[in-house]
Amino acid sequence: QVHLVESGGGLVQTGDSLRLSCAVSGLTFSGYTMAWFRQAPGKERDFVARIGRFSGITLYADSVKGRFTGSRDNAKNTVYLQMNSLKPEDTAVYYCAADLSFRGVQENEYEYWGQGTQVTVSS
Repeated sequence: QVHLVESGGGLVQTGDSLRLSCAVSGLTFSGYTMAWFRQAPGKERDFVARIGRFSGITLYADSVKGRFTGSRDNAKNTVYLQMNSLKPEDTAVYYCAADLSFRGVQENEYEYWGQGTQVTVSS
């Protein structure tokens, strides 16, 4: 059974930082492309960051470049999203995702998903 469990969300103020974690079990973690998506109420799920398999080379949405940093610790089977300089428009449920392939920035490319963690940024 493959499980992805996000944690680290919360309520913060504009300019604050949060670090999200996604613990992965049930797969050979290092061989999977990992990604972060987010979904605000009433909106579609949007790409945030991709952390490539093995080496962890990252790709970011333009809206978070320079503020968010994705990373992975293969020894801990965990992927992270460090979020700095948070803005109210970052408010959303954040999801991590995984797939056994080289994957990109579209939601439907990823097979496995976590349950999400809420991030709320007050103005």
